Amino acid sequence: MIGYVCVGADDLNGAQRFYSAFLPALGYGLKVGPEGLSYGLPVPEGTRPVLPDFYVKPPFDGQAAGAGNGNMVAFEAQDQAQVRALHAAALGAGGRDEGQPGFRADYGPRFYVGYLRDPQGNKIALYSSNPDDPSRDG
Repeated sequence: MIGYVCVGADDLNGAQRFYSAFLPALGYGLKVGPEGLSYGLPVPEGTRPVLPDFYVKPPFDGQAAGAGNGNMVAFEAQDQAQVRALHAAALGAGGRDEGQPGFRADYGPRFYVGYLRDPQGNKIALYSSNPDDPSRDG
């Protein structure tokens, strides 16, 4: 089980603008602290947290943040329409397009995905495999 995911950022204001353009729509709340941004899903009283949390922080070693080639964080949306809407919102909040929302030949017929880079260059995927949406096969 993954406990949390963390990406580095040198510009926390830009990172907050980017991630807050789509994570709240997926149910994530934001806590801002001196150590960075913490996005988590709500935890009803008496229940265990839903994992993983997502953190955006300056690197602890004090060096510049860098995006790892091949590293990516994927967030599941409710449906294809939400993938499109959140992809557009993230682009409007400083993200760069890495692949418009749609089906990919390399993945299953229901895997609908859009790819982005955050302002720091970290790769992000927004996807849905909702069985109520159309599939690639029609």
